[in-house]
Order: sequence, then structure tokens, then C-alpha cells
Amino acid sequence: MYGVWTPEQVQAAEEPVLARTPEGALMRRAAYGAAGVALRMLGERTGGVVGRRVVVLVGAGNNGGDGLWAGVELRRRGAAVTAVLLSPDRAHPAGLAALRAARARVLTEVEPAVTAVGRADLVLDAIVGTSARGGLRDPAPLLVGAADTARVPVLAIDTPSGVDPLVGTVPGDGSAVTAAETVTFGARKPVHVLNRARCGPVTLIDIGLGPELPEPTVRVLDAADVGARWPVPGPTDDKYTQGVVGIAAGSATYPGAAVLASGAAALATSGMVRYAGSAADEVRAAWPEVVATDHVSDAGRVQAWAVGPGLGTDDAGAATLRHVLDAGVPVLADADAITLLGADADLRARAAATTTLVTPHAGEFARLVASLDDPPDPAVDRVTAARRAAAELGVTVLLKGNATVVAAPDGRVLVHPAGSSWLATAGSGDVLSGVAGALLAAGLDPVDAAGCAAFVHARAAELGSAGSPVPASHVQAALSDAIRSVREAV
Repeated sequence: MYGVWTPEQVQAAEEPVLARTPEGALMRRAAYGAAGVALRMLGERTGGVVGRRVVVLVGAGNNGGDGLWAGVELRRRGAAVTAVLLSPDRAHPAGLAALRAARARVLTEVEPAVTAVGRADLVLDAIVGTSARGGLRDPAPLLVGAADTARVPVLAIDTPSGVDPLVGTVPGDGSAVTAAETVTFGARKPVHVLNRARCGPVTLIDIGLGPELPEPTVRVLDAADVGARWPVPGPTDDKYTQGVVGIAAGSATYPGAAVLASGAAALATSGMVRYAGSAADEVRAAWPEVVATDHVSDAGRVQAWAVGPGLGTDDAGAATLRHVLDAGVPVLADADAITLLGADADLRARAAATTTLVTPHAGEFARLVASLDDPPDPAVDRVTAARRAAAELGVTVLLKGNATVVAAPDGRVLVHPAGSSWLATAGSGDVLSGVAGALLAAGLDPVDAAGCAAFVHARAAELGSAGSPVPASHVQAALSDAIRSVREAV
């Protein structure tokens, strides 16, 4: 597990470290780390470093200083370095002087700078740092566009310029750096987990901030964390002690939702799966190990319910949701169950009175929070939106997306930054519901159940995709391999 801190938290942690460190030493340490990543990228791309062309896009202040000093290190290793000064009168004085002394080329005019970028082997983005807000300002978009057009890889220093470091969005006209990789210093910031598409792989350089950092605002689980939390039967366990999960999903119109959710729960190593609904025949045919009945009142005892996929939003669906919320066990509510919660204050109150995990996508989230004053918008800030919804509704929220956000009513937040968009397909959420429901039945805290389910769900998509979009049934089929991989990481 690793933590994520806001830019303000990181800046506050830097102050005491700067106070006890010789002037310029921290910047030099960061720049040395950035140069190391650049050298690796150059070597992987071209097979060597000497004579390779590097362009550093240099903004004002310390972020530009990091880029200038990184350019000095690269120049010393034999690279041909060109610095493009976007704010010549505000460039970091010591860094610029050192780069000139290293006999690097310095440009201030746009036209030759665009030409240099187009001919480069690597571009270093040191335009703006973590204190910046708003989109790129001229002439930065032209230079960034030249790198994109020429397909020159960009190494972002600290964060990709033009992407909001706190919430990961791209404001304004959408002009921002899309980095091949990002190197950051001291601590990861929210953008690194909320917008992997813009950051690429992130390398963290230790500059000694650890003792000064507060509790992180967000945490990220790794494979070993998930594997350690995953329920594994012991010598005294039986099918009941491992957790019995009930699945209330599907209908005559949408039997696939029932099959996907029930099968995923079975593959998630649930001790027993009980299905209740009108798709009982289809579930029995696909998963003979599932105990299937026609109605939740006949399902028998369970340790958790997963309810909603393909359920319907009519009176019968509302009655089913009401039944499981009153059962006195943890409940996972997805899809139609979320729509029902958003429309009915009584159901929301029942959800808040029990242990409830909701798993909305963006549209379902909007319906869920519509009753709140000034409803939060995940398009503006995913973490704040999920955290506020969890606190005000009294439920744990798993907000689906390329960066999945899990927020508890007590303020805890996990983020899972997916490595692909392969899960943006019909039925994948039904698979997630079955997995998370099984983990709730096994006794996991809702935050852990949601975080572990999201991780394994994404890993199954990677394993089942073979590098292309994957149907939900293939995600379901890869669950066993995904669980095995996290257990092996422990």
C-alpha cells in the first residue's frame, strides 16, 4: 500500500526539510533522480545516450529549475540538450547558469523551439509545477503539440503540465501534456492515481520528506495488500464459515446479470452462493453449485447480499431491495438498486442504517446524490464527490471509472488506477458486484471489500483481454487467475 498527498501537504512537508538542507541541495537531488529516469528512457528508445537530443521545456520557478538541473546532468552524460525558456525573465537563475556552463543550447524564440522539439529524442516537461492551476498558456500548447505530432516521448517532471495536480482533470481547452512517464519527488500526488492516461508510469524519487508527511489523503492497494486480505479457507472452515452470499439480480429481460454476478461470487471463493430471482433456471444451468430460488424470502440465511444488477426499478424491485436492507447483514447495492435508492428517501435511510456498499458509475452516482444540497460532481473532483456522498448518505461508495474511488463514511479513501479501459463494457459491473458481495459475506470491511474487488476485477480484465477490449464473461473467467496472482504476491 502506498499513500497519496495533496500538493499543499507536500509543500508543507518540504519546508522543514529545506530549512535543514543546504540551499539548492533538494533541487539537485530531485533533478538527479529525474535525469536517471530520462537516461533510462533514452537508452531504451535509442540504445544509447551520447548525442541523443533532449529538449527541456522550462517554465518559471522551481519546477523549471528541476528541469534545468536535470538538463545539466544529461549534458554531462553526453546528451545534446536544448532548453526552451517559456518565461526567460523568470527562469531559475542558478539552474540556467549551470546549464549554460555545461554548454547546452538555450532558446527563447518559438519557431526554432518548435523545430527542436520535433527533432528531439526526448522532451522534459518542466513547464509548471504542482502549485499551478488552469490550462497551458501560450506558447506551451504549440510546443506540446509539436511533441505529440512528432511522437516524441515526454517525461513529465513532478506532474504533467496542464493537468490539475489535485483532481487530475484537464481544464480549459484540453491542452495539456500527455506524458510517456512521470517522475515525482517526495510523495505521490492525486493526479498520479487519478489520471494515469496523462501521467504514464510514475517513478517516485525519495528526497527525505517521509518523516514530515501527515496521514495521506488517499491510499492505493497493491497486489500484496489484496492478497493478504483475500479470504482463504483454513483447516477448520466449511462452506458456511467462509461466508454465504446472496445474489438478488437479473430478470426475465436481463438473465445475464444474474449469471455474471452469481458466477463471479462463486469464483471469488465464496463458501456458498445463494441466488434469488426470476433468472433462477439460467443461473442453475450456468452454475450448478449455486443454490437458486425464485424469491429472496426463500433464499435462506446469508452473510451478505449483492442486489441490483438487472433487477428492475418497479415495485417488485423496490420490495426486493427493502427486504435485503432489512435482513441485518451487509448489502452491496448496484445498478437498479442504486436508482431505487436515489429515488426513495425511505430506502436511503434503510441503507444508512445497515452496512451498505454502493457501486455506481457516473450516471448512477448522479441519481444517487440528486437529493443532496448542491450534489457533488465527480467530473470536477472524483475523490471529494465520493467522500462527500459517503459521509452524507452513510454508505461506502465505490465510484467506478478509469480511476476507481472507494470512500467510507468516516473519510477513508482508496483509489485504484486501472491500467486500461477494458472494463468499459456491458456486464463488467455485474462481475464486480458478485466479487465484492462475496468479500462482504466473508467478513471484510466494506472499504477493503470494495478495494480488493476493484483490484482483482481490473487484474482479471488484464489477464482476459490479451490486449484488446474484453467481454464481461471473459473477465469473469479470468477471476481465478487474478486471485491466484494476488495471493502469490503475498
